[in-house]
Amino acid sequence: MENAISYLLDTVMIDSATDKYSAGEQGLGYIYQPRFALLRLLELPENIAVFIEKDDDLDFVDEVGGKSLASLKHKAVGDRLTDLSIDFWKSVRIWMARYNRDGRSASNLQFFLFTTSKVSDTSLLKEFLPVQSSTSDEPKTLAEQVDDVFDKSKSDFIRNIAKEFNKLTSSEKHDFLARILIFDGSPRIEDIPQTIKDRHMRSIRREHRNAVFERLEGWWNEEVINQLIGVRSEGIFGYEVSDKLSNLSEEYKLDNLPITFRAKEPDGEIDTEKDPRIFVLQLREIGVSSNRIRTAILDYYRAFEQRSEWARENLLELGEIENYEARLVDEWSRYKDVVFEDLDENSAEEVLRGAGKELYKWADLQSGNIESLRIRARVTEPYVTRGSFHILADFVPEPKVYWHPRFLNRLGGILEVSK
Repeated sequence: MENAISYLLDTVMIDSATDKYSAGEQGLGYIYQPRFALLRLLELPENIAVFIEKDDDLDFVDEVGGKSLASLKHKAVGDRLTDLSIDFWKSVRIWMARYNRDGRSASNLQFFLFTTSKVSDTSLLKEFLPVQSSTSDEPKTLAEQVDDVFDKSKSDFIRNIAKEFNKLTSSEKHDFLARILIFDGSPRIEDIPQTIKDRHMRSIRREHRNAVFERLEGWWNEEVINQLIGVRSEGIFGYEVSDKLSNLSEEYKLDNLPITFRAKEPDGEIDTEKDPRIFVLQLREIGVSSNRIRTAILDYYRAFEQRSEWARENLLELGEIENYEARLVDEWSRYKDVVFEDLDENSAEEVLRGAGKELYKWADLQSGNIESLRIRARVTEPYVTRGSFHILADFVPEPKVYWHPRFLNRLGGILEVSK
């Protein structure tokens, strides 16, 4: 999910830069909503929940039911917000409808405009900024100044808003306008990831922050999608984001590694009867059932992909995999000597297979419980150990572990048959 979002973002930004007729900015606006919501939720109290595309772009609801409706505007670099900017008045139209619906001055609504633009120094809209640059000596009230903007506008759209505004009483006009805040110069979509990492990931080692952010945003986008399609009806709370970020950060501690392939399956059908890999041949040789072979193939896939991802993200120390495999082989060799101790050259095939099954049962069901066989102390996911044994059993030119006592002697013949 996170890679898809990054690809989509790159594509939209390129289209915006190269095609004046593209809907790039509009597309950025849609992607901007969930990413900005994540940033905002990290900055608000944890008991606040967010809804995407409900009464406005974003609805923030507190524990007592107070609601802040947020309109988001992601504009071209250098864009300015003036008295007649349609972006502002579009938001006002939405807010006024919600204000009327919820009982006007009796409502518990606040209205926020987050825009990447800057408010023009000469614009009335500077009155809606949270921090005023200077003390205003304007003799007119804010409502009167808004009426002046309506009077000078030739836009039918703005004039229709003026009609709705003038249906309010004088005190309601003042009340409505007092609920509006404009946050100009809001972070652009491409800057939000670094903002989150700088402000909210200081406890995570610097080299791991990109990976943690990508996984956090991947989880977040899934939650947003579930909300938009109705799978999730409740808001997404700030404490959920905090908990997820905390859990992810724990996976990148020195005694841990992230687990990202749980329940994942390889592309294509799993064929337990025709799979030619050596570790599968080994399991067939001791008579393991098709269902257990399928599980082994999944363990192999998950461990292989997981270890590859750790390597790509530079999460492993130099020689760590080799040392881990050496520990697995050493422990396997010790248990093998115990299981095979009473076998000799005259042992029947049934006895040999039974010994092989006993050895494999240990690797499959018991080895994961041995702390010394974990790649790191807090990596307790079973597929890592199980799958690593299968990787060793698939080693060429000769497996580093095997289950059937005579497998290495028979390897050449078994490979010929499998061809």
